[in-house]
Amino acid sequence: MAITFDKNTRIFTINTKNSTYQFQADSYGYLLHLYYGRKTSGLTDWALSFVERGFSGNPYETGNNRKYSLDYLPNEFPVQGNGDFRSPLLIVRDNNGVFGCDLRYESYEIQKTKYSLKGLPAVYANPNEESETLIIYLKNKRLNLTLKLLYGVLPEKDIITRSAILQNNSSEALTVMKFQSACLDFTHGNFDLITFQGRHTLERQLNRQEIHHGSYVIGSRRGMSSHQYNPFIILAEHNTNEISGKCWGLQFVYSGGFSAEAEQDQYNQTRVQMGLSTEKFAYTLKSNEQLIAPEVIMTFSNQGFEKLSHNLHDCIRKNICRGKFRDTQRPIVLNSWEACYFDFNGEKILNIAKQAKELGVDMFVLDDGWFLNRSNDDRALGDWIADEKKLGCTLNELIKNINSIGLDFGLWIEPEMISENSNLYRLHPDWALIIPNEKPILGRSQLVLDLSRRDVIEYVYKSVCEILSNGNIKYLKWDYNRSISDVYSYNNENQGNILYDYMLGLYEILERITSKYPDILIEGCAGGGGRFDAGMLYYTPQIWCSDNTDALDRINIHYGTSFGYPASVISSHVSTCPNHQTGRITPLKTRFTVAKSGAFGYELNPLELSESEKIEINSQIIQYKQERNIISEGLYYRLSNLENNNFAAWEYISHDSKHVIINVVVPLNHGNMPLIYVTPRGLTPGSFYRKLDDGKIFASDALMDLGFSLGMLEKDFSSFTFKFERV
Repeated sequence: MAITFDKNTRIFTINTKNSTYQFQADSYGYLLHLYYGRKTSGLTDWALSFVERGFSGNPYETGNNRKYSLDYLPNEFPVQGNGDFRSPLLIVRDNNGVFGCDLRYESYEIQKTKYSLKGLPAVYANPNEESETLIIYLKNKRLNLTLKLLYGVLPEKDIITRSAILQNNSSEALTVMKFQSACLDFTHGNFDLITFQGRHTLERQLNRQEIHHGSYVIGSRRGMSSHQYNPFIILAEHNTNEISGKCWGLQFVYSGGFSAEAEQDQYNQTRVQMGLSTEKFAYTLKSNEQLIAPEVIMTFSNQGFEKLSHNLHDCIRKNICRGKFRDTQRPIVLNSWEACYFDFNGEKILNIAKQAKELGVDMFVLDDGWFLNRSNDDRALGDWIADEKKLGCTLNELIKNINSIGLDFGLWIEPEMISENSNLYRLHPDWALIIPNEKPILGRSQLVLDLSRRDVIEYVYKSVCEILSNGNIKYLKWDYNRSISDVYSYNNENQGNILYDYMLGLYEILERITSKYPDILIEGCAGGGGRFDAGMLYYTPQIWCSDNTDALDRINIHYGTSFGYPASVISSHVSTCPNHQTGRITPLKTRFTVAKSGAFGYELNPLELSESEKIEINSQIIQYKQERNIISEGLYYRLSNLENNNFAAWEYISHDSKHVIINVVVPLNHGNMPLIYVTPRGLTPGSFYRKLDDGKIFASDALMDLGFSLGMLEKDFSSFTFKFERV
């Protein structure tokens, strides 16, 4: 059993393969967090210390016992209103405007399966995969409010998930001002917080800093998980590196606004927490209604970041991603965006597709500009009618023409958006999120459709289905190109509900579409990586990693992304040079070396390629097809630290450790520079490996200690792929 309960101490224990999680329902009915770390036996309530703390309040039931205060004790689910003045997970205001919600333990339940969440994405267990759920029931009698804490366990993957469901059982509405999903309290220790910050075209840059007194908060107020901060954090001890040290990962399964916080309190204790953003959130919970906190995935490693990443990669690949394309190889695509932007017609598209077929591509994807009045990015969103004059035929006929070439067909859409000059906006101006009597904030000259409304949900769903009825469409690039700034719904009296209800609407649409069209691959996108999160991956098994296709920038983007997400979900393309985002010129080989580290394709015009480039691309596609099983399913190793090394090296290895692929990029060459050595990891100890390019045999243990040299370099932007096979 992964979950056990000690009746004498009322301690709950969750065991995974390599970790233990414990908390206690104490004699006062409060949940005290005890332990989350390496797997252990016995109980850890001895870790609690009860001392008198000045100005730290005591629950009424403790009487004269001033040594008991939730202001310093480690809390399992801290709330505002029980004497804990640190950052809470829950703040509730009743119908009279009174704050406070003192929740007490009532009972528990253990289920032999992983829970699911109504209307929200969540980790699932596969058939015959061990999983369990622990449900803790808490209650506030004054408000007649109940809280269900949900703990899901995948023991073999070292994964514990957290969620919560708030139920209003009273006859009056109340307002939820803050509702987050999970926290970890540590009574002592010196920690670093690792976050993944960035901006549009440079997402998920690793940032590591020591936690000091006070609070450090990241998150998104943008209505999406954002380019600026990814909803994934790591808490680590100071000395933790790739292969040693303790670290804890928290990953939010949600695509809207979020908040993650690390707080060191007055007694040098540390709390990390994650959940919904409080920005523009004041959820009116009516009588007999529920509010569900989106899920947080947690994992622990005492073997450094490498093991933590492996845990999360496995979970994302096999317990978040779903459907046909979870376990099948994705098509190699050529996307039309950087090939021609809006400047195309049907003849040009067919010529590009014919050349793409000759290169060895599997699928042609027609990006933005295919529908009426869409000559640039400031018009026509919402009016999904193919421009037959521009295409020279119907969309169905174009698809058939592409198919006759021997390519599958994919299409770009942006169904959550509406343009002011669209027919849809003229018919339904109230369908846009706009504050009354104010000029709206525009983003990319477009507005956001109000997906908190039933009629809008049905319109978007119907529109997408009508597009897909146009022909043999095998792939959708689902884009989302602005943040939500103006939050007002003409159809909801409770404006503090809108952003949360918007995400429920989006998830409903995606669930219905993926159920109706299970053979269509949907790729998520939000200006590239603006919604790169586990929530979207539940519906779209790959996401366009960044609008920046520059190889050197992509190395850094992929590096940060790799800490929480597997290669199989990272959509990455080779583009033309000079690069359209940076102007940088890099060798085609280097662009390929970087781009093949994910769901692979091209973002260029093949009609402009030289004959030698065409030959090279054809060879690249053949090579990628030979490697992609290991890239998408194998274990991933970061062999270089981008902050301290003048090269980037990363490794993929099959689960049986027999086949190894190592990629290396050296951005700059220098005069008479020192030799660069690359040190593999994950090889089978006591065995031998053959380096396939030259046939040399290496003892695995020595190779993992000494590494191998790249030799003298001759130019900037050098790149290498080395393959090893166990003999």
